[in-house]
Amino acid sequence: MCVLRNGKILENYGGPYIIAEVNSSHNGNLDEAKRMIDAAKECGASCVKFQSWSSDSLYSKSYYDKNPLAKRFFDKFALSSESLLQMAQYAKSVDMDFSSTPYSTQEVDFLVDIIKAPFVKIASMELNNYAFLEYIGKKQTPIIISTGMGSIDEIKTAIKILESTNNKNIAILHCVSIYPSDIESMNLNNITMLKETFKDYAIGFSDHTKGSECAMAAVALGACVIEKHLSLDSKKIGFDNEMATEPKEFKELVKNIESVYKAMGSYERILSPKELEMQGKMRRSIVAAKPLKKGDVIRLEDLCAKRPAVNDTGGGGEGRYIPPSDINLLVGKKVLKDIESNTQILKQDIKF
Repeated sequence: MCVLRNGKILENYGGPYIIAEVNSSHNGNLDEAKRMIDAAKECGASCVKFQSWSSDSLYSKSYYDKNPLAKRFFDKFALSSESLLQMAQYAKSVDMDFSSTPYSTQEVDFLVDIIKAPFVKIASMELNNYAFLEYIGKKQTPIIISTGMGSIDEIKTAIKILESTNNKNIAILHCVSIYPSDIESMNLNNITMLKETFKDYAIGFSDHTKGSECAMAAVALGACVIEKHLSLDSKKIGFDNEMATEPKEFKELVKNIESVYKAMGSYERILSPKELEMQGKMRRSIVAAKPLKKGDVIRLEDLCAKRPAVNDTGGGGEGRYIPPSDINLLVGKKVLKDIESNTQILKQDIKF
């Protein structure tokens, strides 16, 4: 289980917490970013999530020296801390959870101490960045961590490092870091494996596939967090627009996820009142297979079973008809009145 700073609870098989991942689909435009927050809200997402990075926190100078266009590209798509704060405030104004993925300790501090996000999202790329994991863990804030590109041993080590900070408020997301991911690579049974391996933690799914099928299946497997990329226009140039979901499809995804969650229901066998009502219509009751006279001693061949039926919960009167399961109780009993062939036998017609 993971309890967010705003009190929301993430637990396996619980109500899905759906994160609309914006990443850089806003193209560095704050008005576009606000429209994306509005879209996430309209779609029914639980949270809108950004990325807290700058060109300096992503790549080394030597990389940019060899790829000068990359720095200009990243600078264009990055949001400053002040802009992120504005987006957090805007999300709050429309009653939307807001969080981000930080890529430096300064960005962690800003997200936790200034924005006061309900959780910090740790990207898959940080699984082996032990010092960074420890720093985030020591902030004693709820953590949602993705596991793409990581072996199970790497995931275990990352979780142990977070635990070593006495921070056990963690949700772990199954993730495949391919953009977009192909269905054959998803291994959704890893969700079950993660639940069994990390029994104390909430398990979710960061979905990079196209469509909603994998997210729906993940919820059926017990995932309580679903992260899906959102874009207002998936045809635009961007880091992840190709596999991002546009609002119309995202809204349908949320609807489908919630339907699957409702359909999962209870582990215990439960019959609803509506289904119990169907017993009287669909089940059989004992019927005379041939005419019976008052005083006849009933034989098995005198009986058969046909619709309708009523059990002891009601319908045509408590205990009025006799269920097929009691057929042997009638054998050897006397008939108290004449009964026509193909007529239901009532309890009051028999001397028990």
